[in-house]
Amino acid sequence: MVTRSPLSALSEPKPRRGWRWALLGIVIGAVLAVVLFAPARWLASALSSWTQGRLLLVNPRGTVWNGAAAVVFASGTGGTQAVSLPGLLHWRLRPSFSGIFASLDLPCCAPRPLELKASPRGNGVLLDWQDGRSRWPATMLTGLGAPWNTLKLDGALDLSTKAFSLQWDGPVLRIAGQATLDATDVSSSLSTLKPMGSYRLSLEGGNSPTLLLSTREGSLQLNGSGSWNGTAFRFNGEASAAAGREDALSNLLNIIGRRDNARSIITLG
Repeated sequence: MVTRSPLSALSEPKPRRGWRWALLGIVIGAVLAVVLFAPARWLASALSSWTQGRLLLVNPRGTVWNGAAAVVFASGTGGTQAVSLPGLLHWRLRPSFSGIFASLDLPCCAPRPLELKASPRGNGVLLDWQDGRSRWPATMLTGLGAPWNTLKLDGALDLSTKAFSLQWDGPVLRIAGQATLDATDVSSSLSTLKPMGSYRLSLEGGNSPTLLLSTREGSLQLNGSGSWNGTAFRFNGEASAAAGREDALSNLLNIIGRRDNARSIITLG
């Protein structure tokens, strides 16, 4: 029987632990690969879920951070109405310690990329829009379902923003800055008048955000105002026809509000 001295036992090499560091490196590399090269379809799925199927990225390609897809406005999950914007949307997302920067390049509707930043805030998120202008086809609203699929509007929607931001804090939505939507040469399948008129919708943020609807010109007269209390929207307005255009607009006036003689009363919220 051979016995080893305590000195010889201490001098034996200990098991190598390098494999543990190698395994940790592999795990970290795999996580980074998933994050950096996450497929664009993950973003498309998240957007569809968040909008309940009303805004879709179709046939996405690339990654979550750099990708392209067709944009479709739809009437929700299981809905039958859908309208696609011409061309493709190209996006770039850049994360930072303060949030995520996004650049959205949509040649059909914006002369230069739309830029915004999403930042975490308390129980929600703050979405800042860079000042800019864009033009959208009114036909895209048809894809959102009722009542737009009944009105079937046509025309141009020019959107401009100034120091505009949206902040979700739990169920409360706070609005800051200004947003103006000019609807030009608007027509509807419910009227033979083409166009019916041009209109302006102005949103003013602050402690008590307000919305103002006015008619720039046209046979269909639209006017009204509304307010946002953080969780609900309320709007009161009216529509009427210019002299001599009552018959051509009668059907539309019956649809968009409650008839009160020659007027149509519009109440939302």
